[in-house]
Amino acid sequence: MENFFAALRTQRWDDHRYYHHSRINQSLHFASAIGFLFSYAMIFKDPALSAMAGWLVAMTTRQSGHFFFEPKDYDLVNHASHEHKEEIKVGYNLRRKVVLLGIWAASPLALYLSPGCFGLFAPATSKTEFVRQVAMIWLGLGIGGVVFRTVQLFIIKDVQTGLVWATKILTDPFHDIKLYHKAPLALLRGELIDPGIGLHRWDEDDAEVEEMPRPS
Repeated sequence: MENFFAALRTQRWDDHRYYHHSRINQSLHFASAIGFLFSYAMIFKDPALSAMAGWLVAMTTRQSGHFFFEPKDYDLVNHASHEHKEEIKVGYNLRRKVVLLGIWAASPLALYLSPGCFGLFAPATSKTEFVRQVAMIWLGLGIGGVVFRTVQLFIIKDVQTGLVWATKILTDPFHDIKLYHKAPLALLRGELIDPGIGLHRWDEDDAEVEEMPRPS
C-alpha cells in the first residue's frame, strides 16, 4: 500500500506541475470539482441528472481549461515540451480527450439511428425521455472511459499504474478543491499563471514543504 500511495502522489504531482499552470484552468477545475461532487451525490438518486451534471457542467469546464487556457509552448519550469508531456501523460492526454469527447458528442446519434438504442431502452415517447436516455448513454460512456483506460494501463504499463490512475480520477474532485480553491481569488488579482508551479515539492499530505530553485 505504501508503494500505491507513493505512486498516487507522483501521478497527482505530475498532473499538477505539467498541466495546471493557468489560473483560469485551475479556477475551472475548482468549478468542475464542485460539479463532479454534485454528480457523485446524485448518481444513485437520479443517474441521468448525475450524468448531465458530470458531462455538461463538470467535464466541459474542466476540459475547456486544458484546451483553451493552458500554455502549450515549451515549459521552462519543467524543462519539457508540450509534445513530451503529451507523450508521457498517464491518463487521457489531449489527443485521447478529443476522441473521448468526439464519442460523447456523437453518442445521441445512436438514439436517432435506433430509437431505444438497439434495445437498450424502450423508444422515447417525449423529449424528456429522449434527453434522459442520452444522459444514461453518457453515464455509461463515462464509466466505460475510466474502465477502458484502466485496463489499457494494465496492459501497456502494469496493474498498479492502472489502479492508481483510476483512484486518482475518482478522487480528483476532492483533491482539486483542496488544491485550487484559492485560484479564483488569484485570478481576480490579475494572476494568470501560478507562480508557485515548479517552486515547491509536496509532502505526503500535499502540503508545500520545501522551496525549489527557479530554473535559470
